[in-house]
Amino acid sequence: MKTMLKTAAVGAALALSAGAAHAEFGETLKTVQERGTLQCTGHNGSFLGFAEVDDQGAWKGLDIDMCRAVAAAVLGDAAKLNIVPISWAQRWPSLQAGDVDVIIKASGGTFSRDTELGLQFSRAYYLGTTKIMAHADLGLTSLAEADGGSICIPAGTTIERQVASYADRIGINIEPVLFEKTEELREAYFSNRCDLYAQWGPTLAIARSVSEDPSAHVILDDVLAMEPEVMIGRQNDDQWIDILNWTLSALLFAEQEGVTLANVDEMKANPPTSEVGKMLGATPGIGGPLGLSDDWAYNVIKAVGNYGEIFDRNIGAGSVYDMPRGMNRLWNDGGVLFPMVFD
Repeated sequence: MKTMLKTAAVGAALALSAGAAHAEFGETLKTVQERGTLQCTGHNGSFLGFAEVDDQGAWKGLDIDMCRAVAAAVLGDAAKLNIVPISWAQRWPSLQAGDVDVIIKASGGTFSRDTELGLQFSRAYYLGTTKIMAHADLGLTSLAEADGGSICIPAGTTIERQVASYADRIGINIEPVLFEKTEELREAYFSNRCDLYAQWGPTLAIARSVSEDPSAHVILDDVLAMEPEVMIGRQNDDQWIDILNWTLSALLFAEQEGVTLANVDEMKANPPTSEVGKMLGATPGIGGPLGLSDDWAYNVIKAVGNYGEIFDRNIGAGSVYDMPRGMNRLWNDGGVLFPMVFD
């Protein structure tokens, strides 16, 4: 019996070792490290608050900072990043062709994308609802009152299906007007080509806030869907998805434990808990299993700060958009986001 147990234990250890060795050489990680830059999605224009170009021609936004976080984790430097401007419809073929290494572009995790397109998702880094904005002079209080109207919708997104499904459910006919570029979509709505504008809730709120007269537009109470926005990689590269998930967890855990861009050096030198010390690489062991250096999470926080800092400067109180954080607060602050455990 002892011999059998010993043999089983050795076999298990070898299996774990083989699994770790296999995971260490995930194709995406190897490609990115050999290339020396991360190819991450931008937008074909400006997707305000999430992927936009500033006056100096530099990319900024919540999604862009998530790209920078992954670059810092994998390559030790957030600047080793190439933002690839692509449309909504180009996301999937660009990933499959290897033009980008990861999609971080306000993209939801759906069944068909998983099973039909060969994609694999991280945990949600943002939760958003699909909403409708209407011209205030129409006097609408709900979408049910818009029968026979027209609605601007971003082409190549899940919002097309969400609008059609919701319209069927409430028994109205509505004419979809599709645009691939966000700027064209906004222009069409604000120039009265469409009665309504269907978009991701945060995008609508931002578009309304920067319009010439925000009071001329109303966001209806209807909630068409709630969608988890995820980072997306190619199927069958679990190692890469692990890296995406642990990068997100580092951002959330840092916020939870009060680790910020300003104090991360002090926290690494004098960690308040063993978990913080492990995450920041003060205690060895966090890098090897992921194929990264032990200071990968430290590099992330040093580059972009924690999740709360990313949210605040891009779309929250520290930005021109001043959006409430809502359900995207941490679990201990009334929200639903939480990190995995750094044990």
